[in-house]
Amino acid sequence: MNNYLDSSKRLPIYDMIIFCHLRWDFVYQRPQHLITRLSSQYKILVVEEPIGRSDKKSEIIEISPSLHVLKPHIDHLDELGSYLKSILKDSKYLVGWFYSAAFVSVLNTFDFETVVYDCMDELTLFKGASPELLVQENSLLSAADIVFTGGKSLYESKKEKHHNVFCFPSSVDVSHFSNEEIEHIEKPGDLKNINSPIIGYYGVIDERIDLELLQQTALQNPNASLVMIGPICKIEESDLPRTENIHYLGMKSYEELPQYLHFFDVAMMPFALNDSTKFISPTKTLEYMAAMKPIISTKIKDVVTEYSDCVSLIDNADDFSISIEQPMTDFHAKYEQILENTSWDRTAEKMCTIINKVLA
Repeated sequence: MNNYLDSSKRLPIYDMIIFCHLRWDFVYQRPQHLITRLSSQYKILVVEEPIGRSDKKSEIIEISPSLHVLKPHIDHLDELGSYLKSILKDSKYLVGWFYSAAFVSVLNTFDFETVVYDCMDELTLFKGASPELLVQENSLLSAADIVFTGGKSLYESKKEKHHNVFCFPSSVDVSHFSNEEIEHIEKPGDLKNINSPIIGYYGVIDERIDLELLQQTALQNPNASLVMIGPICKIEESDLPRTENIHYLGMKSYEELPQYLHFFDVAMMPFALNDSTKFISPTKTLEYMAAMKPIISTKIKDVVTEYSDCVSLIDNADDFSISIEQPMTDFHAKYEQILENTSWDRTAEKMCTIINKVLA
């Protein structure tokens, strides 16, 4: 259980301050995987995007003795630098790590020996992105000593803008998703009345999902159940396709996901091909592989480049239907080869090595 620290007192000295647009207790993804591992070498403060309501006390959560998460209650992001200055003991730190360029103004207040930009998504292309974000990113790229990218497409894009870019595609904790050591896995209650075959997805349900594809596939396959697990963001409930065989089960914790994944007959990534998916490299691809599930995906560039020989790639609902009826079966050896060469532990270790070389 996490502890809450007293936000009225000055915080301890940190080695690394990480600025993140995602909530720590939201979908467990790249930031949580990496930060948790980095905290074995650095004392870290994660600063979330401000929630607003400056009349409410900010929250500081102790995830572990070396990892704290700050949920600042301030009205505007441009107030963050002065707010942090009021609660931190120093203005000089080893590493400033950014997941979003929207935080770049804090560089006017704090001095970091090394500035890292871990670009996991092209946020400038996301729905609702601030028009200022592109200018802010250019400022961050000018200040950054190191740029990490969450996939090859992002790497190709950012290496044109920075001299020190490293590609670290999203990785996987194989043991967490493989379920190999569990003799009996109980079917979750909200799956028990859902008919097989289950064609499942988990992750954020937002403008990146091809809702029309989902609906047409469901209508063409009335005997299959399309299960969508995850929070709905930036779209309305009314936008979601509703058929008898599409099931929305809401958000599940990282600990629960392997249990649900175990009962997928096929795992899917029904992403729309639009600006918001142009540079994505879905973490769930490797997680699906760790569970040894056949995968159906739209033609996301990084998925096509990396996994075209072991993932069923589709253009439309007709292709999707064929892949449901005839899922790929000869993927096990290819999955194992891919998984053997990747882990979050290894990724975090390589990142630390790069940072330490710059600090030396």
